[in-house]
Amino acid sequence: MQIAGHCTELHSSGRHACLAIGVFDGVHLGHQQVLHQTISHAAKHQALSVAVTFDRHPNAIVAPDRVPKLIYSLRKRLRVIESLGVDAALVIPFDPSFSKQSGDDFIRALAEGIGGIRSICVGKDFVFGHNRTGTFATLESLGKILHFAVFGLDPVSYCESLVSSTRIRELIAKGDFGTVRTMLGRDYSLAGTVVRGDGVGQQLGFPTANIEASGLVLPPSGVYAAQAKSGSVTYRAVMNIGCRPTRQKIAPEIHTEAHLLDFSGNLYGEELELTLVQKLREETKFSSLDALRSQIANDAALARSILN
Repeated sequence: MQIAGHCTELHSSGRHACLAIGVFDGVHLGHQQVLHQTISHAAKHQALSVAVTFDRHPNAIVAPDRVPKLIYSLRKRLRVIESLGVDAALVIPFDPSFSKQSGDDFIRALAEGIGGIRSICVGKDFVFGHNRTGTFATLESLGKILHFAVFGLDPVSYCESLVSSTRIRELIAKGDFGTVRTMLGRDYSLAGTVVRGDGVGQQLGFPTANIEASGLVLPPSGVYAAQAKSGSVTYRAVMNIGCRPTRQKIAPEIHTEAHLLDFSGNLYGEELELTLVQKLREETKFSSLDALRSQIANDAALARSILN
């Protein structure tokens, strides 16, 4: 899949483009129907299927006090979009200048930069442009002027609830991974870059990969058996999400870290993706580091048994 930061960077080989526009956080079932419609229409007209998305959530610029915790990192989101068969992703930097662009100007700029739009597909309630003035009606009007088809798809429902990124974030925070799996159409996983920690896990004999997960919605604190994937290789793992209460800190922070079973090496700077298989226990404060070491050994043995 091509990934471009500006529409002029797309290699269309003279073809028109069919666009799916959205934030696509989680790439859930509702997003998937938008993307599949785009892929289908592109194939029918020998056009380029393009997912138009943004490098951050728009609220990071237009409403910084209401930025949601995201389901996926950008890298993970693009991997899932690629897996669906989309030809290209246009990842627009959502900066203050872009946020002031009207909906009308945004679509016209896309059409001019790409060189021709065959269709645009969105969720029917999609809004865009400065002050959210662009709507599905805006697209229909521009489609008549610029000669592209417009598809507005209704939301997908599951058990009388709409499938939405907001709903999925709530379910992840509650630990309802079964419903999350259904709404995503795949197992839920947490993905982030491995960063340096304080080395205490190494001292205890259980080195951990510390995951940079700031900005992501997290499951409930606790210890989990997990599958950890780095590149094309999968490892069994024990994952801890929480404040590490045995360590005395004035202002404890949430940490996400994983001990990979039967692994020796350096993952710093790599992206690690963790699929939580089963919760082993709640996070606990132990009387000493020796007691913590003993419990981690028990956690590892239990996780190995579950993951086998």
